[in-house]
Amino acid sequence: MFEVNMPLFVLRDLSLIKQITVKDFDHFMDHRPIFGTKSESPDQLFVKMLFTMTDQRWRNMRATLSPAFTGSKMRQMFELVVNCAESMADFYRGHVGNGKEYEMKDIFSRFTNDVIATCAFGIQVDSSRERENEFFRTGKDMMDFGKIGTILRLFACRLMPSITSALGIDIIGRKHNRYFSSLIREAVNARESRGIVRPDMINLLMQARKGSLKHQQETEEGEGFAIVKEPLLGSTKSTNTMTETEMIAQCLLFFLAGFDTVSTCLTFLAYELTINPDIQGKLYEEIAETHKILGGKSLTYDALQKMKYMDMVVSESLRLWSPVPAIDRLCVKDYTLDDGQGLKFTIEKGTGIWIPIHAIHRDPKYYPSPEKFIPERFSEANRTNLNPDAYLPFGVGPRACIGSRFALMEVKAIVYYMLRVFTLNRTDATQVPLKLAKTFAGMNPESGVHVKLRLREVAPKCLS
Repeated sequence: MFEVNMPLFVLRDLSLIKQITVKDFDHFMDHRPIFGTKSESPDQLFVKMLFTMTDQRWRNMRATLSPAFTGSKMRQMFELVVNCAESMADFYRGHVGNGKEYEMKDIFSRFTNDVIATCAFGIQVDSSRERENEFFRTGKDMMDFGKIGTILRLFACRLMPSITSALGIDIIGRKHNRYFSSLIREAVNARESRGIVRPDMINLLMQARKGSLKHQQETEEGEGFAIVKEPLLGSTKSTNTMTETEMIAQCLLFFLAGFDTVSTCLTFLAYELTINPDIQGKLYEEIAETHKILGGKSLTYDALQKMKYMDMVVSESLRLWSPVPAIDRLCVKDYTLDDGQGLKFTIEKGTGIWIPIHAIHRDPKYYPSPEKFIPERFSEANRTNLNPDAYLPFGVGPRACIGSRFALMEVKAIVYYMLRVFTLNRTDATQVPLKLAKTFAGMNPESGVHVKLRLREVAPKCLS
């Protein structure tokens, strides 16, 4: 197919997908250039994010950031995530009464906003209680990619990259760029002048800029099925080359990825738990047992990793409702495709590759009864029956999502606290079956996901 003037090959064969994205990755290293090109303008942050970087610049940045997303680093940040989850659950505990209907994307967007604020920007906000706080309001406005101005900037960056670079025009509006940039600069200056150390992303990026963030050999036990194992990228520059603007861009990428994709994942998961009360009940039993083992204290990172059914439920939700329905690659040098069975032709440099994750995840060849929500697909006994190459919620190969560990612990933490306090119940406004909105980007329910929260019979405060 074609995207404007760029030809795209749609890949459906799993072995071919693996060959192109892993074995022959050097030929397909980059994403297609829909956001412009390399820019030295301080007003353009989008092209300095890890996701949009290309060639050796991407390799260097990926190698620099990889140590920040290991299991040990997630363990250090987990308490910040738990604090947000406990606070949110306690807020709604005091407001549901005998039962109250909520739109779940709004609830979870506020939670993910608070997590990103504390983990990536080093500030405390409470978007459940202070519903129009500046951080949430600015972020939500920035994430509205359906606005005419945003669409025009996107097309301009795609079709006239040299002009937009010279003018400092970015996908993200200048007002939003400057707002979030100022937050990062203020946090960095305060920490450097006062010697503040906090277990969050700013601290890790500051270490990365100084070259003190190093790879460590570690083996985290019990990590989720969907975790992306960080690949070895070969030789990269050992000297630190991250500029202040690039550091700010990575924090902004953390916001863009975490605000919408994680809240989207949670929204679809809430839908499935609502219409499958037996699964919700089974998950609650595991949550209650974990809470008992912890002696009523706050959830720990180790306890979360031991929750097998939680991982099965989250893994199945990511299969059925992958927040990123497709991924792409760009051919960076001519590639001869030969399947050894008579198919041989050249994919020319500049051609795009399109991998339809949503379609693969719902293909009956790989998942029997693919439209059904069956967490047991991912039980330890059944995992050997799955083709791991057909499971791509965080992408595939060296350019897979670097933040899978963080996203999964965030999703599981809030599900733990929400289900421990509430039951999720259908209402007349709950759309069944769920229909997808025809939107510009991402996955969203057509009419939202409306759920009634009810307090469980025994629902003590989360805070111990």
